[in-house]
Amino acid sequence: MENDLKVHYLKTVVPAMIKNRGYTNSHQVPKLEKIVLNCSVGSATDIKVALEDALNDLTLITGQKPIKTRSKKSISNFNLRLNQEIGCKVTLRGKMMYDFLLRFIRAALPRIRDFRGIPNGGFDGRGGYTLGVKDHSIFPEIEIDRVKRNLGFDVTFVTSGREREETREMLVQMGMPFIARSHSPDQAAKTGNKETPHGQEVLAA
Repeated sequence: MENDLKVHYLKTVVPAMIKNRGYTNSHQVPKLEKIVLNCSVGSATDIKVALEDALNDLTLITGQKPIKTRSKKSISNFNLRLNQEIGCKVTLRGKMMYDFLLRFIRAALPRIRDFRGIPNGGFDGRGGYTLGVKDHSIFPEIEIDRVKRNLGFDVTFVTSGREREETREMLVQMGMPFIARSHSPDQAAKTGNKETPHGQEVLAA
């Protein structure tokens, strides 16, 4: 049985974008290719225990076992050694991807305190959108009573879009609740979200 979100994409999003953007065929419409969750626990003092906890929690959240990531260089000031295990990531495609996105939109985001929308600053201009989740307890799969430490991670949505506005429109049609754009300088303060120096914005937990 196909995921409700995939059916919605095929039957609603594709025709709507063909009409709005004047595409000549459905293959021009951007599509979601994969979702990548990337987590680092390099700053934890008990890094081995923290890494195992992160692996278990990401497995619960995504339904797929993550792979461990290693450092690419040594940094003595941070007690970081070359090839040291410092985090984990999981790449979702196909049914697992759509299942995660459906739970992310309908179950996780509404659990964020004072949630007013997803920030607009995480687009890379090449079909990708990244946002930071500060607290993994927003996912209903995580039992708050058993949480030992807050786990934050990046969620990257990789699409076939060719530019920022095209990608944003597709994600909006899929149900991603982006913050309504405003020219007001204090809009960011009202949302409670913070923007990093690299343009990526982090959801306030």
